[in-house]
Amino acid sequence: MNLKLETERLLLRPLNFNDAEAMFAMDANPNVHKYLWNKPAQSIEESIKVIEYVQNQYKENNIGRFATILKETEEFIGWTGIKFVNDHVENGNTNFFDYGYRLNEPFWNKGFATEATQFWLNYGFNKMNIEKMNAYTHAKNGASNHILQKCGMEFIEQYKAEDGIQWKWWQMINPNN
Repeated sequence: MNLKLETERLLLRPLNFNDAEAMFAMDANPNVHKYLWNKPAQSIEESIKVIEYVQNQYKENNIGRFATILKETEEFIGWTGIKFVNDHVENGNTNFFDYGYRLNEPFWNKGFATEATQFWLNYGFNKMNIEKMNAYTHAKNGASNHILQKCGMEFIEQYKAEDGIQWKWWQMINPNN
């Protein structure tokens, strides 16, 4: 996949193995994983496996999470993007488009997540013609829940996952339909 996209402050491109070190630094941070099962990465090999997984999604689904790079400094700040979920069931759903993001802590509270979210929702609806976009967040992750709501996603319901954690299910219908 050779797609390169951009927003005012961000470059969005497919993940590659050169991102592994920065991705590991992000995923090893316990604060980043506070609302992600509290399981920070223990080795760079975990990041490499994630990149391989995402690269397979590009091949199979022609979409997946993208490296998110700060234009000003060319730093990897995390990943954002659309994923086609067909490898597990989430809140009773499978075969659906999911928007998600993960940013490293130094890049929180700077508007990057909102900027990327607005971009990807627009891209999904206007370029990919997705009928509805879903997202799910830890019920206690106030920042992410606020961003999704601010960007126009509608809270549908709260549900309990198999591990007992409460999650919020969000959805947005393509406004062009």
